[in-house]
Amino acid sequence: MSVFFPTVLLCVYGFFTSLRPCEPFLTAYLMGPDKNLTETQVVNEIFPVWTYSYLFLLFPIFLATDFLCYKPVLVLQASSLVVTYVMLWRAQGLLAMQLVEFFFGLSTASEVAYYSYIYSVVEPEHYQRVTAYCRSVTLFGSAAGSLTGQLLVSVAEVDMVYLVIITLASASVAFLVPCFLPMPKRSLFFHRRAGAEEARPRSSSRTATRMEKAEDSDSRVPLNRPDISRASRSSEAGSGSRGLVAVLRMLFDDFVQCYRCRTLLAWSLWWALATCGYFQIINYSQPLWEHIFVMNTGNIWLSYSFYVLFRTTYMLLITVATYQVAASLNMQRYALVFGVNSFVALLLQSLLTLVVVDSSVLGLKVFTQFFIYGAYFAVISAIFLFAGLYKLASRRHSEQKALPGSRAQSETDSPPTGGTDSRTCVCEGSQSSSSS
Repeated sequence: MSVFFPTVLLCVYGFFTSLRPCEPFLTAYLMGPDKNLTETQVVNEIFPVWTYSYLFLLFPIFLATDFLCYKPVLVLQASSLVVTYVMLWRAQGLLAMQLVEFFFGLSTASEVAYYSYIYSVVEPEHYQRVTAYCRSVTLFGSAAGSLTGQLLVSVAEVDMVYLVIITLASASVAFLVPCFLPMPKRSLFFHRRAGAEEARPRSSSRTATRMEKAEDSDSRVPLNRPDISRASRSSEAGSGSRGLVAVLRMLFDDFVQCYRCRTLLAWSLWWALATCGYFQIINYSQPLWEHIFVMNTGNIWLSYSFYVLFRTTYMLLITVATYQVAASLNMQRYALVFGVNSFVALLLQSLLTLVVVDSSVLGLKVFTQFFIYGAYFAVISAIFLFAGLYKLASRRHSEQKALPGSRAQSETDSPPTGGTDSRTCVCEGSQSSSSS
């Protein structure tokens, strides 16, 4: 029951926060008669605010989430969504829509509370199953919201403002759910149980062992051991809570320790680079499609198909990367590494947005932007392709170099058999002993 109740509530919360029928039509709504904004204002002046807000709020929200024990930040996220859609419904003007993007960035940064709350109220053996439930429900809510919006617009010909109202109603339901969640009594960093060890699933421990064996000797880091950086955590031995300075010092020590592992560093680098480009594509795909409607080129369904393929491929690969990173980490470092990877992705996205999209720098048109995004992914693909080929060639070279030495060693160590196959001798010996 202690696992079932918060899991059900979190699934309900995740579904209603992700049920956003207006999201696929946001660009058309802002440029339509309800808001009457220009494409330049929407693409180059409004949308970048979300990226900047998300970047600057992520780390403070990350610390506040742990210090406040998750539940208050869940309330903050739901409140931000309610404010976002109330303003999107009623407010007018460029500045008001920029404030909408700020509150939506606050809500997005607060998602860390949703995905980390469960680890404070259930035992480690339930982590994998409960995480799967929560992520599946949020994806289902997102898909259901998009499908609902498409059906209402295409079939029922509902005005887009009603999609905003439906989304606001969904956010209001989500706002009520955290009130019934139990308040956690511990957290990963600030409020830990005195003398508690860093728990993690056994399956991940076995996977971490296999990963460490596959790495080179100079890059092996026992990331799942609870006694690493013990000196920086000695202050918590007699108390269950720590101050900000001690937490920051511990996070820095763990950061250095984790990213010494070259396998984890490579997967994290791919994660950050791919996520940066992924966010740019999904944020600015709607203005691209608006141009293809206007131009009537007939390629809109081709664009839709490649968009679905792109998002599916990213979701598949980010799942693999998530597993590879998490397999060698305990839950405390899981939160740290995932937070760092998200922050790096947002930092890169902010730089890309500032240079390419923001009207204060280049402010390029949407077609030009997507040419740059295509080149960005091409460069990433080339880098990781050559890195993979280099690693494969190095491994084969090392195996071939070690092969003559291993043969000579085996010949030296093997006893003289007088030209008889050793396997035959073993078999004969077993047969003679059995006959006797």
